[in-house]
Amino acid sequence: MRPATVRSPVVLVLASGRGERYVASGGQGSKLRAPLAGGTVLEHTLAAVRASGLPFHVEDAGHPGMGDSIAAAVRATPDAGGWLVLPGDLPLVSPDSLRAVAAALQQASVVLPVYHGTRGHPVGFGRELGAALQSLTGAEGAAAIVRSAQALRLELEDEGIVTDIDTVEDLARAEALLRRRQGAS
Repeated sequence: MRPATVRSPVVLVLASGRGERYVASGGQGSKLRAPLAGGTVLEHTLAAVRASGLPFHVEDAGHPGMGDSIAAAVRATPDAGGWLVLPGDLPLVSPDSLRAVAAALQQASVVLPVYHGTRGHPVGFGRELGAALQSLTGAEGAAAIVRSAQALRLELEDEGIVTDIDTVEDLARAEALLRRRQGAS
């Protein structure tokens, strides 16, 4: 008799934000569509997600807050084995980091990836938290769920989990990091 198949967690790529800090810093238009190393910020994020081999869902319906975006994405993926919440503005995240967070969900209900002491993304949530995630609203995202859980801190050697694009300076820094990575390989 074969064991029941364990469903993979789904990467929820959040692409609904307004990017107000990016525009305030001098950026033009959506930060997710900002040019970065021959693509856009969102294209780089999605390339990493695809390379991870994990199923994914892009939530880009223009929700008022991160909590609303997470709730909508979880409702859209009810059969997932869990969820990895990944803001679309993390273009340097490694596919290996996504797989590591997904694997760690077998040990904990909440997985917090950490790079040199700084919490990053994607934050992993077990299937048992689906109802709580679906009820989220507002700008705080899933912070209340994280605070109430016994979370597993997962140390990763991936600067990409903490390299989000909020300003034009962040975009320039990401471009430099990408060039450095490409030069090293």
